[in-house]
Amino acid sequence: MSRAVQCQGCLPWGSWARLPWLLPGTRGTRSVSVCAAAVPGELCASGTQPCPPWTSLPSLAGVGSVRHQGGSQENSAQPSSSRQGQPQLRNVAFSGAIKKHQKSLSAWFSHQPNEERQFGPSFSLDAVHVDPVIRESSLEEILKPSPDLTIQNQLQQPSRRVISLHSLFDMDACGRQVKNVVLYGTVGTGKSTLIKKMVVDWCHGRLPRFQLVIPFSCEDLSHSHAHVSLRRLITKKYQHLRDVVPLLEASNLSVLFVLNGLERLNLDFRLAGTELCCDPNEPVPPSAIVVNLLRKYLLPEASIIVTTRPSAVRRIPGKYVGRYAEICGFSDTNLQKLYFQMRLSQPGCSGEESQERRSAEQENLVEMLSRNLERHNQITAACFLPSYCWLVCTTLHFLYFTRTVPPSQTLTGIYTSFLRLNFSGEVLDSSDPTHISMMKYVAKTVGKLAYEGVMSRKTCFSEEDLRQCFEVEMKTESELNLLEVFRSDVFRFFLSPCVQPGKEHTFVFTIPAMQEYLAALYVVLGEKKTLAQRVGKELSEVLGKVSEDVAVVVNIISKVLPLRFLPVLFNLLKIFPRYFSRVGGKDRDTIAHTMAEELFKEEDYYNDDVLDQINSSILGVEGPMRHPDEAPDDEVFELFPIFMGGILSRRNRAILEQLGCSIKNLAAFEIAKAMKKTVIRKGRRGLPPSELMDYLFFLHEFQNERFTAEAVLSLRAVNLSSVKMTPLKCSVLASVMSTTCHEVEELNLTSCNLDSGSLRTLFPVLLRCKALHLQLNSLGSDACKEIRDLLLHDKCVVSSLRLANNPVGEQGARYLAEALAGNRSLTQLSLLHTSLGDPGAEAIAQHLAQNQHLQELNLGYNSLTDTAALRVVEVAKRHETLDKVHLYFNDISEDGKRALDSLRMDRDGVRALVFLTAGTDVSDYWSHILNVVQRNLPFWDRERVRQHLALLLQDLESSRSQTANPWRKAKFLRVESEVKKMLGKLQDGSL
Repeated sequence: MSRAVQCQGCLPWGSWARLPWLLPGTRGTRSVSVCAAAVPGELCASGTQPCPPWTSLPSLAGVGSVRHQGGSQENSAQPSSSRQGQPQLRNVAFSGAIKKHQKSLSAWFSHQPNEERQFGPSFSLDAVHVDPVIRESSLEEILKPSPDLTIQNQLQQPSRRVISLHSLFDMDACGRQVKNVVLYGTVGTGKSTLIKKMVVDWCHGRLPRFQLVIPFSCEDLSHSHAHVSLRRLITKKYQHLRDVVPLLEASNLSVLFVLNGLERLNLDFRLAGTELCCDPNEPVPPSAIVVNLLRKYLLPEASIIVTTRPSAVRRIPGKYVGRYAEICGFSDTNLQKLYFQMRLSQPGCSGEESQERRSAEQENLVEMLSRNLERHNQITAACFLPSYCWLVCTTLHFLYFTRTVPPSQTLTGIYTSFLRLNFSGEVLDSSDPTHISMMKYVAKTVGKLAYEGVMSRKTCFSEEDLRQCFEVEMKTESELNLLEVFRSDVFRFFLSPCVQPGKEHTFVFTIPAMQEYLAALYVVLGEKKTLAQRVGKELSEVLGKVSEDVAVVVNIISKVLPLRFLPVLFNLLKIFPRYFSRVGGKDRDTIAHTMAEELFKEEDYYNDDVLDQINSSILGVEGPMRHPDEAPDDEVFELFPIFMGGILSRRNRAILEQLGCSIKNLAAFEIAKAMKKTVIRKGRRGLPPSELMDYLFFLHEFQNERFTAEAVLSLRAVNLSSVKMTPLKCSVLASVMSTTCHEVEELNLTSCNLDSGSLRTLFPVLLRCKALHLQLNSLGSDACKEIRDLLLHDKCVVSSLRLANNPVGEQGARYLAEALAGNRSLTQLSLLHTSLGDPGAEAIAQHLAQNQHLQELNLGYNSLTDTAALRVVEVAKRHETLDKVHLYFNDISEDGKRALDSLRMDRDGVRALVFLTAGTDVSDYWSHILNVVQRNLPFWDRERVRQHLALLLQDLESSRSQTANPWRKAKFLRVESEVKKMLGKLQDGSL
């Protein structure tokens, strides 16, 4: 019988909408409580840290921060045998071994996954935790087909009984004691984490039902082919239990066996396949031990809990199962909010910032995320899976609390590690002879769907789209079986029903960025091939293998018979594989070309940068919601080429290798080589600020220092104006620019939300910039202190510094004055509208004499009076190089104006720009002053600007009346008309 027919709960062929599903919004109330334990513990991960002998690579699904019980009471009745057995166990000398076992298991959980340490603060599994919802199920419910996969149908379904983790072994509805429990759930629902939490609870006395818990990993057992007895198997994994094993057969010892990941074992419950065994000392295959434990032929009094994926539930006959329980994830939005609130409020989440600022930012994040969840947005459906809640929190930590960016911290790295934590190199179906890894299968199938969606710029997929990607190429029984397992176990992890009205029967990627990641993986793995390329590759591999055999035969025959044409024929056979290998090299050029085309799409030039797009997809967009009839915006896929570059980095390729997706070093080298012809050339063109930020982020994700250095060398001017430079973006800019030491002609960071921390991060970059634009950034005295250190650095090359429209203030002016005294590179300094006042201007005047290089100083719009203005000008007259001082829009009287008007460049060596007039003539800088006003009007007090413009107009009219020169009168009239026009627009609100 085919696998497709045998599968319990398999989908009716051709219907992609009939999948078991639990979406947020399920009705019912649940109690929520917080519990904390004294001894920390945590799930482990592969890598440098050792793993428990009973567990495989962990999934982060379900890792949380609050203990939630799903509905049943914790104080359920315990078996009397447990209470009677405990005093007996305390009286024996072996109780010390049990305590040592508990301590050992707890210690294993103290090892944090690498990803937990890399991507933000972690918390121990034992301290705080969110339990996913567990619902009691039955074999009949597993076998029956599910209704269409829509939210409406899910809400109409009768709710199954919610059961807590500690109540799984309570008596069933018929009053029978449950001994065998099957706990199943799709990928990402939290099976492994929940079981680990159960073991840790036992270690700390919170599971008194059992006196001994023995966990085993089915993956570990599947790799063992030698016969072994149960007693030897236990002592091999847990040596400290060697004195306890003889007690296992005692009826008064309550034992729980934990079998994690049953889908990795091929069990045969037929007597012809697995013989009966009741002796714990008899060596048998590990699978036979599991079968006889479940049969209750071996240690019939022992309790067993098995975790598995849905496709493997039917491997255990129903008569051996006392209770089926399905992990339904965070099917309640309140659980999701609770998870986010506790996770994002962890100590150290926001690095080294002050406690007050950290708490405010964390609370703001939680509030925005909660509001987005309440809108029943697509993210609500995504966070039904606890593993995606982890991904959301990790991404937010990356976006908001990253102060420095080590090579291991990339957005691509987060997604790659997320997939490793959930798939960990698992094969899709252990009974399939191909043993294709789950991630490889996903890349070939879901990756194809994702890529076609990116190319056609769509995110919603119909059932027909799914059939085209999954079913069209089905040719064999094995392929059909693999597809059924995928639909049962993995499909919901990547695709979920759309929540938009009118699109309930379509599917979207659970996390939008995952579509772009899988599309990038599909392309980089070389799965995107034409039919000719596929046939050519297969034929070349066949001929290559055949030619090796033919070579041996030809060499033997040629020594016996003078058949000279045989070597010629053999060489001809070699031509095709060699030719195809050269043609195959063109695939690398195609990948590089695709990357460049997608990275520099002109229609995406004026979108937000990708980091802001990710932030909006998680936290939502504040403001009124879009009307259902309003046309949606075009879909944007700017992360797609960035993920392509990130996947090619050495670290991500190493992780993908563990998942069965191999990308060879030579392929990565050839793609990078081909990219130099396209990506770097197109990067030299002038890019809009948001697109330039995406380009810099792409270089960071690519993690190729030599390539990045060549790309950065071509960037002589960097314009990031109006890009919100978060700490992460500042770190990315500093990291990318640090690959070279060349001087940057201009760095424009106008209106980028910079602060003193941003300047500290960017310090090495700022040192090498000749022209530095820092206007409109709310830079106060703390930031001016950083700028002082920058200007006093011996390697500083800044020649032009613009600080207009920043609240510098008096103290900030003192720091800048100190910088002027010791700096040797600065020639232009703009402090326009920086709230200096007379004390600030006086501080600058005191240190200005010690400067020998400044040529232009702008102190306009700073409320300076005659005294301060004249003091600055007097110092400027004695300065060797300073020849221009801007003093317009200050509180200068008529006497002060006359004193400043009397200055002459040829006599005094300095020119003061105060009004639009110069005596009885129009100032040469009148257009410059009006342009400055027009550019800065959105950031200035309009009433004050109107008053100053009125004064300028009066001054123009007065000067015009004092001259008899018709040419000068014409010039005055022209300037007057410009001022009147600006005043009119200002009053109308059109300026």
